[in-house]
Amino acid sequence: MTRYETILLQLYEILKPYEKEGQNLSDDTELLSDLGLDSMKVMQLLLETEERFDISIPLNIIPNVRTAGDFARQIEQLTEQR
Repeated sequence: MTRYETILLQLYEILKPYEKEGQNLSDDTELLSDLGLDSMKVMQLLLETEERFDISIPLNIIPNVRTAGDFARQIEQLTEQR
């Protein structure tokens, strides 16, 4: 399993509470439209992710993150920089 896939699986665990009934998470899952995340939920998601991966997520990457896969790639880059 690649580092990306490992990160993605951990991210799915964090996203699970936001998953709608009958929905399956994938790397193409859109965080806003598919999961219905609002600004408060996004901030909560960021905090949980920072704790899980022991990283600091700069807010300027948020516009570049649309899908779970995008987020996993950003986390991968941030964990490599530590």
